[in-house]
Amino acid sequence: MTATTDSTDLRSLITPDLFGRLTERITSDHGIEAPMAERIVHQALAFLVTCARTPGAGLAPSTSVDTGWHVFLMYTREYAEFCHRVAGRFIHHRPNDRKDSGEAGSGPERIGATVAAMRAAGMPVDTGLWIPATKCSQCYAGCADDPRTTDHPSGV
Repeated sequence: MTATTDSTDLRSLITPDLFGRLTERITSDHGIEAPMAERIVHQALAFLVTCARTPGAGLAPSTSVDTGWHVFLMYTREYAEFCHRVAGRFIHHRPNDRKDSGEAGSGPERIGATVAAMRAAGMPVDTGLWIPATKCSQCYAGCADDPRTTDHPSGV
């Protein structure tokens, strides 16, 4: 069962300690200042809650949000616990390595659909992290929530 969450309590979905560790990791590994790193973690949480509420939609993160998702994935225990608590399942990260794979929608269309899904789910959208000013994201054509809703065979 999916936990009920509104946009005002996204930070409460993880411990303050974990929020701080994710923010610090983004800052140190990616050279991003702390206020921006906090925005990235917040939007990654909003994105993941939206994935939880719309299984099978194949939502895709922006470059910045994908950075937050990647960092969260490194904390495997915490990430797995979060997924099971918020989504009732593990939210798999699946990059689309083959751009000609027939995945639905182009990059910008997928981002647009993701932003629309986030808004429909009542999640805040930090447009500065979703719409790049100068370059396209590799994830516009790539990373997505794996639309299969079953857990990994290993039980992870």
